[in-house]
Amino acid sequence: MGKDIYESPLSSRYASEYMLHLFSPDTRFQTWRRLWVALARAEHGLGLPITQEQVDELAAHITDIDYAVAEQREHEVRHDVMAHVYAYGKAAPTAAGIIHLGATSCYVTDNADLILYRDGLRYLRGQLLSVMRNLSVFAREYAETPTLGYTHYQPAQPVTVGKRATLWMQDFRTDLEELDFVIDSMRFLGCRGTTGTEASFLDLFDGDGDKVDEMNRRIASEFGFEKCFSVSGQTYPRKTDSRILNVLSSIGQSAYRMANDIRLLQHDRQVEEPFEKNQIGSSAMPYKRNPMRSERICSLSRYLMADAANAPMTASTQWLERTLDDSANRRISMPEGFLCADAVLRLCQSVTKGLHVNEEIVRRALREYLPFLATENIMMEAVKLGGDRQELHEKIRRHSMAATARMKEGEACDLLDRLAGDPAFGMTREELDAVMEPKLYIGRCKQQVERFLDECEPLLRDAAAADGQISL
Repeated sequence: MGKDIYESPLSSRYASEYMLHLFSPDTRFQTWRRLWVALARAEHGLGLPITQEQVDELAAHITDIDYAVAEQREHEVRHDVMAHVYAYGKAAPTAAGIIHLGATSCYVTDNADLILYRDGLRYLRGQLLSVMRNLSVFAREYAETPTLGYTHYQPAQPVTVGKRATLWMQDFRTDLEELDFVIDSMRFLGCRGTTGTEASFLDLFDGDGDKVDEMNRRIASEFGFEKCFSVSGQTYPRKTDSRILNVLSSIGQSAYRMANDIRLLQHDRQVEEPFEKNQIGSSAMPYKRNPMRSERICSLSRYLMADAANAPMTASTQWLERTLDDSANRRISMPEGFLCADAVLRLCQSVTKGLHVNEEIVRRALREYLPFLATENIMMEAVKLGGDRQELHEKIRRHSMAATARMKEGEACDLLDRLAGDPAFGMTREELDAVMEPKLYIGRCKQQVERFLDECEPLLRDAAAADGQISL
């Protein structure tokens, strides 16, 4: 494609070769031809006047698509499916008269879409597992590394670096469970006719409904589907598209949450995404290390979440047995949803595989706030020494406010010195320092991380490595 023609960044920059091939014209139209072969084979096997030679001829010409012939014919007849029927007939002339026998356009368009979407979901499942596996390695390594916790993005009780990673990982596991449900629930449309009544096939098979069912069973089985939809109009229910884009949106939500957290932490230099040796962070400020991968994850995830709104609007406006106002929307929104989710997960792999923790900065941030976070323990110790809990609480409040005011003027925190100098606490500075060990305040983080990762281990054991490289 020339540089004077628009090209989608999803194809030129972000998505994988696999996903680009999956939604390519070659894959789509070859799948149409495979469906026409499957239909002819089933009709032949069930006694219709189609010869084995015609089936074999169709099977021999699945990949040699003459796009020029198809495009010229579509220009003449304004119908893409009939244009490809015509081109297929030119390639397989003895079978030309039986191609598409009894079928309507949605036999190839809708069933092909279902095949592509299922294969795309399976591929994304591998990408998702790779992200989870990277996070599991990271979480286990830092399972008991204390770090400052935040609520409302304000300093709160300490957690561990690994525990925080399990929060991200748990979101992705939820997506995986939803993804598995969608894959396992997918059904084939089959060959149902113009309004889903199968009337044309009932006529072809002389009223034998069992043969119609068997034909659909054979075709579905050939493409790896166990079931067809129980009922349909001309199309498969567009609720399926909504379900698919919803799970892709859910992946985007999880990815955004993780990447946004990393961006916040990189601002404080606690955690950093990978930064390559010759990477430029800013055209104007050479010193910068912008979290550009995480920013891109958030950017693409926003697009993915917005894209998912297309499917419910289409599903809600089907107009009885079918309308064609879904077609142009679906040609864009469904493939782009897959390409975008693919890009997001590839970026997530890149970030999680090289995520770096600046441990000294993490410790410094925690030391700065730990005196405040430890005040409840200090208060309990002082109560054990005979202090009044309510009086001690008020004193801690006053000392904390004074220490905070001092810090806002650029001075060091002197809270422990203030408490050591207050006889109400009855504790020396050395005794106060003894309760400043960060691991005293992380609760069951290590155990929670290990338990969660053990739960996930069966899922991750056979996860195939996926391509995490992506153009910058």
